[in-house]
This record gives sequence, C-alpha cells and structure tokens, in this order.
Amino acid sequence: MPSDRDTYQNPLIRRYASREMSACFSDRKKFTTWRRLWVALAEAQQELGLPITHAQVAELRQFQDDVNFDVADARERQIRHDVMAHVYAYGVQCPTARPILHLGATSAYVQDNADLLLMRDGLLLLKRKLLTLMAELSAFARAHRNLPTLGFTHFQPAQLTTVGKRATLWLQDFLLDHQEIDHRLATLRLLGSKGTTGTQASFMELFDGDEEKVKALDRRVAEKFGFSHTYGVTGQTAPRKVDAQISAVLAGIAASGHKFGDDLRLLQHLKEVEEPFEEEQVGSSAMAYKRNPMRAERICSLARYAASLAHSTVWTAATQWFERTLDDSANKRLAIPEMFLAADAILILMINITRGLVVHPRMIRRHIDLELPFMATENLLMEAVKRGGDRQALHERIRQHAVAAGRVVKDEGGDNDLLDRIAADPAFGTSRADLDRTLDLKKFIGRAPSQVVEFIHDEIDPILKANQNLLGGTEAEVRV
Repeated sequence: MPSDRDTYQNPLIRRYASREMSACFSDRKKFTTWRRLWVALAEAQQELGLPITHAQVAELRQFQDDVNFDVADARERQIRHDVMAHVYAYGVQCPTARPILHLGATSAYVQDNADLLLMRDGLLLLKRKLLTLMAELSAFARAHRNLPTLGFTHFQPAQLTTVGKRATLWLQDFLLDHQEIDHRLATLRLLGSKGTTGTQASFMELFDGDEEKVKALDRRVAEKFGFSHTYGVTGQTAPRKVDAQISAVLAGIAASGHKFGDDLRLLQHLKEVEEPFEEEQVGSSAMAYKRNPMRAERICSLARYAASLAHSTVWTAATQWFERTLDDSANKRLAIPEMFLAADAILILMINITRGLVVHPRMIRRHIDLELPFMATENLLMEAVKRGGDRQALHERIRQHAVAAGRVVKDEGGDNDLLDRIAADPAFGTSRADLDRTLDLKKFIGRAPSQVVEFIHDEIDPILKANQNLLGGTEAEVRV
C-alpha cells in the first residue's frame, strides 16, 4: 500500500508553515467555502422573491460542511470540471435543493469569491503573527537601546549605533508590512454575483429585468460574508490585479525577513548577536563545533522562493484576455497558497529567533575598540586645534599614525594603538588619559537610544494596544 513516503510532499506543509495556514488553503476549507457561497446565493435569491423554499435552503445548510469528496472526485474524473463535479456531489446529498443549486451563477462565483475569502483569512493569520513579532522586536530593541555597537555601511565600519536602534530598522520594515496588510484588508471586496461575462445577464433573466433586485443580490451575498462592497465592474472573474496586490504584500514580508536574516547571519559571523541554538542541536555533520545560523538561512531561502512567486501573479494579471482566460487557474492554485505558506513560515521563524536572540556585549565592545580610535580622529583633531595646533599639519600627522595603526591591526593582528601613537606625538600635546576621556561611547551614538524609545512609543505601541486581542498564543515552533 503506497504511503505519503512514496509521493512528493510539499515541504511548506510538512516542515515549515503552521497548521492553521495549511488548513486555510486546504481542500476542506476551499470546498466548504464553496458550499457556504451556494447557501448564501440561495438565501439571497429567496429573500429577493425567487421561488426557493426554506426546506431547500435548510437542506443545503445541513450538508454545508459535510463534503462527499469521493463523489466529487469521481465525477470530476468523468467530466473534467471541478465546479460542476461539486455541484453534482452537493446535489446528490441535497436532492430537494438540487434544482436551484448554483442558480444563475458561473464557476467564478464559487472559485473567485472563495479565493478572496481564503486570502482574507490568510492575511488575518499573517497579521496576528506580524503583531506578535512586532511586540517581540520592540521588547528586544528597548532592552538594548543603550548598548553601543559598530554601525556598518557597505559592511565597512561606520559611526556607532546601538543594538536596539538596529533592531528598530528591522521592526520598521515589519511595521510597513503590517500597514500594507491592513490596507489590503480594508480595500478587499468580493466578486459577488456577476455572471458569465460580468454583465449579470443571467440574474437579470431570473429577476425579470429588475435591476434593483439584481444589484441587491450582489450586495446581499457580499454582506453575508462581512463585505460592504463588491468590485463594481468585472469580467467573469475577480480582477487578477488583486492577486498581484496581495502577492506584493507577501513578497514584502519576504523581503523584510530576508533583510533580517542577512543581518543576523553577518552578526553571527562577527560573534556579536546569535540566533538561539538548542542544547542538542547539531550545526554540521562534519564539524562538531559549528553553530550555523540555520533559522536565519531558512528565512532567506523561503523569502527568495516567496518573492519569486510574486512575478507569476503579476504576469497572470497582465495576460488575462478580455473577460477571462483559463491560463490563470493552475498558476493560482500553486502560487497564491504557497506564497501565504512561505510568508507564514518566515514569520514563525522570525518570532522564534527574536524570542531567543543572544547578544554578546564583550565581543561587540572588542570590535568597537578596534575601530573607535579611527572614528574619534575628527574629535581629537578639533581638540588639538583648540589648543593652538595647525589643523592641516595635525591632519597629516593623524593620517600617518592611522595608516601605521591600521597595519598593526590588519597585518600583525594586534590591537589598535592609534591613541598611543597620538599621545606619544608632541605635536598634539595630550596624554593617553586625556584621549581616553574623549572616547566616551555615549558621545558617538547620537540620539539612537531616544530614537528607539520614541519610535516604539509613537508608532508601535498604539498598534499593539489597538490589537491586544490578537496578541499571545502565536505558534512559533520550528518543527525541524
């Protein structure tokens, strides 16, 4: 008997994404949503005066969640049409309601409306994880807001920042993702009941040309699923532009995760900040001492995959012919769910890592000490000029000492002795103790600590407070 081990299993489901996101795009959720849409259509048609009985609607509702998959699958193999296969299977269970099932509708009524509902549910799941992640990153940033660290531009040492301030850069990316999700949720609509080419002609026929009832049908179906509007004009399908817009949100989460993952991989190489490493975790099959940043690397790997799928939805939107073409179908079945699953997996990893980040202040200070004398030369030059020195001559002396000190660090592996060289140069007329007093790290981090406090207070805390009911209990288990 063949088992799961004998066929390809999607790693997003088996290894990476949450069970709740997998369930969101499962066959059961999809086809029970189709049935909810058929019930809603029948209810709305009955409410607007079509000859549909309470018994017929009750029968549909009775089997709404009891999908006879075996019947539907067998029928689809026979007729090669998934919607009509499920119409048939539902009708087998509901013989009384069968005559009015799917009345006036086309396949897109259930397919596209269901896809929009599932994407809404998927966005809500991601929103909850984003809020949890923002809370975790906020706590980390606040805790380390005063800890100076080397800033880097071009991955070359630049002015100092703080560990907490750097974390707010990650946090801000995810804040922007959260804002994009809220925007998409606020502007998302249903397709509604538009008919085969979007003209609602079949519904006009059912309601004897009564446009107001046809408009009311469209509106009532939407309201039954919590939407106040449908898309005003469509072809047979909902605008494929919407898929591309939502995919852009998911690709944005991927980009934010990749940025964090790259930064953490570099920091772990520097031995300054590390992702959690479990007691029995193995870093390498050959090198037992290794502590590879496997979680951050996995984020980057998933992010590249998710972002690549966004191109597919853009081209699908670009290549739809007139009122519709079917070359979107197989593509949508793959790209949309897998982008959601990948984004979900990225956020699980992000939460898991952020909750267990390990900071090594002594290693951070060691790197600062190697570079700070170079960064302090401008301050040292100004102090020497105040004491009557020649700015141009002193600049040249500092350049010569800096080059020599650089050779000690890079060629000999020694400590940075620039300050000792300057203190020993009579042209500067200063002592090593005086120079050390100019190297108070607080003078080199600017407003970084205040920026952390202000940013979190002004932009993050209000969002977390407004969404308290969504915080807590978020899955962050790394299964393998």
